[in-house]
Amino acid sequence: MSHPAALPRHLAVIMDGNGRWAKQRQRPRTLGHRAGARAVRTIVEYCLKRGIPALTLFAFSSENWNRPEDEVGALMRLFLRVLESEVEELARQQVHLRFIGDRSRFPEAIRARMAAAEAIRLPSPKLTLTLAAGYGGRADLAQAARRLAERVQAGTLRPEEIDEATFGDAMSLADLPPPDLFIRTGGEHRISNFLLWQLAYTELWFTDVLWPDLDDALLDAAMAEFAGRERRFGLISEQLPTPALEAR
Repeated sequence: MSHPAALPRHLAVIMDGNGRWAKQRQRPRTLGHRAGARAVRTIVEYCLKRGIPALTLFAFSSENWNRPEDEVGALMRLFLRVLESEVEELARQQVHLRFIGDRSRFPEAIRARMAAAEAIRLPSPKLTLTLAAGYGGRADLAQAARRLAERVQAGTLRPEEIDEATFGDAMSLADLPPPDLFIRTGGEHRISNFLLWQLAYTELWFTDVLWPDLDDALLDAAMAEFAGRERRFGLISEQLPTPALEAR
């Protein structure tokens, strides 16, 4: 297991492989999505046990609306069921749940549950769990540009004041440290329009394991590799103020 000092402060994950997991078992894709929901519990409990304070999961992309109508409907029903059954338990475990992405196309019942979950105030959350739902990285960038343009139009911001810090403050997850580690299950090697701005210096880790088969051993393997990577952020090794295992 990795030493706590070498663990990421913020873990971002694309949960890929639910449909293929079900297909391998000659079962409906919806069964894979239900199994995937159980894997979410696994990673949340892992973060709580290891003291990882922020976890962002790609739950439903803006492009996922283009999937077959019956699958999208099944996903919406599952999403609602999970929100109804898990929110109170997450709060009991001191997990602050929130959402990023465009909610306008979600059914009203789901939007109401999202708002109710976010309204729960925890004095000292152990974990901030962000679900990216109806989310797209390009849309996130466009929304940030619109926010800044509105401020310029209102006269509260000058164009020359827009820099990386100002732009970053207009993005989703601006109140969290950038992800230190990105994990994608399912064998694909791309970030698929997820957190395009936020992943600029994130360590990327890919695995062929399908999301429903996630377990602590796989996460330990990802953490061990992360702990051994030297994060230079454009510098050279000799300029790093601390050993590679402790570099942030």
